[in-house]
Amino acid sequence: MNLMTHIRDEDGAGPTETLPPDHTQAILEVTKEVGAVLKGSGCPFALVGSVAAYAYGIPVRLQHDTDFALRAEDSETVVRLLRGRGIRIVDPPEDWLVKARSGGEHIDLIFSLAGRAVTTELLDRARILPVDSVHLPVLDPTDLMVGRLAALSEHHCDYGPLLPVARGLRERVDWDRVREETGDRPMAAAFLHLLHLLDVLPHPAPTRDEADPRD
Repeated sequence: MNLMTHIRDEDGAGPTETLPPDHTQAILEVTKEVGAVLKGSGCPFALVGSVAAYAYGIPVRLQHDTDFALRAEDSETVVRLLRGRGIRIVDPPEDWLVKARSGGEHIDLIFSLAGRAVTTELLDRARILPVDSVHLPVLDPTDLMVGRLAALSEHHCDYGPLLPVARGLRERVDWDRVREETGDRPMAAAFLHLLHLLDVLPHPAPTRDEADPRD
């Protein structure tokens, strides 16, 4: 049986697009499994990515993986414990994360978020939230938004998945800090401008010259 979801054209002639299946429950089960190992390790960590958005109540479909942020110095301890639980470790070419597999689902253990090292300070700001019946630390909403925006580039700039996250978190994000920490990134600046145009965020107050160009 094909688990892929097909969208048919208007006359029902055949599929025009294929969407990946919703892995929400399977990914949540893996998240809880890895989260239990990390909690038992004593190493600080936090959920990031789509599962973090899910924990904050954002209606996202979990399709790809579960992501955890942890310090690079804790990676050997975490990898050893995961292997002890029968979780397969994959050595990626990148030096800023470790990839793992469990039950067919993908796990990313990330030491650097958009080029910024995961630090104790960052993880200390995480919030403890329920994730499908277990409580896990989840990256602070402002840090989550900074990381998502900082990852945008000319080669990967998809605002679609970010819009529901920004809408859902807008009251919990320090947008001034987001602007400060992403101010040198044009794709992030464009997204913030889009949020103003869509009235997700209030429009910035006009400068004196904008208010009265005769002055």
